Amino acid sequence: MPLNTLNYLYQRHYQGPVRAVIFDWAGTLVDFGSFAPTQVLIDAFAGFGITVSMNEARQPMGLAKWDHIQALGQQSGVAQRWQEKYGKPMSDADVDALYAAFLPLQIEKVAQYSDLIPGALEVVNQLKTRGVRIGSCSGYPRVVMDKLLPHVAAQGLLVDHAVATDDLKAGGRPGPWMALANVVELGVPDVRACIKVDDTVPGIEEGLAAGMWTVGLSLSGNETGLTLQELDQFSASERDVRRDLAAIKLGRAGAHYVIDTVADLPAVIEMIEARLAKGEQP
Repeated sequence: MPLNTLNYLYQRHYQGPVRAVIFDWAGTLVDFGSFAPTQVLIDAFAGFGITVSMNEARQPMGLAKWDHIQALGQQSGVAQRWQEKYGKPMSDADVDALYAAFLPLQIEKVAQYSDLIPGALEVVNQLKTRGVRIGSCSGYPRVVMDKLLPHVAAQGLLVDHAVATDDLKAGGRPGPWMALANVVELGVPDVRACIKVDDTVPGIEEGLAAGMWTVGLSLSGNETGLTLQELDQFSASERDVRRDLAAIKLGRAGAHYVIDTVADLPAVIEMIEARLAKGEQP
């Protein structure tokens, strides 16, 4: 291949509009504070006689649920409690047993926690009117997604595609595969025309690995971990502290932008499109 052709290939920039947004679910579009995954994990461990705090349950958030349980069992406090009760470290077989207990609880309770986050429906519909494709992916397995999707559809929110963490042989986050599966299904010609929106570090890492722009959510998601009602009771200064702590963590993970909730996304899309028009890339 001639050198000038190689130079063209390496210097080519995407300068068009945003073509797709790939959303996470819990803490992003639904479930303000991301309680469905965490509380059910706490309940599953309790069934094995192991107390897990909400803070402990939140630390591996964003991973596939089997991986989440395994990571939770490897945390020093949880691992010590497991060792004291069972006389051995948690094994993969133990993770399998916990997952088997967790899954029916998650299926049963996911809809209970999954009301739309304020602004989610309006933002998704606004994007659709602009011709932007709406993808989604989650740490939830397919059996849970099949319970979640009709629940959000009944609230008026429909996505163009949804990938569950066990849909793909390659695996889930922080790898790029679920995000890229959306790109393929939605027919988007360039990953740089895509934005990944997520409230967790593995979700941001997923978008970066896929070559996308990434937007983190500081107040509605796992890093703040409060219901909307709890957050509304905070003073402005207390809310700022929570926002800043979450934003720092998501920023360190590589998020290009961090906003409070999905309701703030349209302004960020305008900024990203302005940067794309100037030849900037994710």
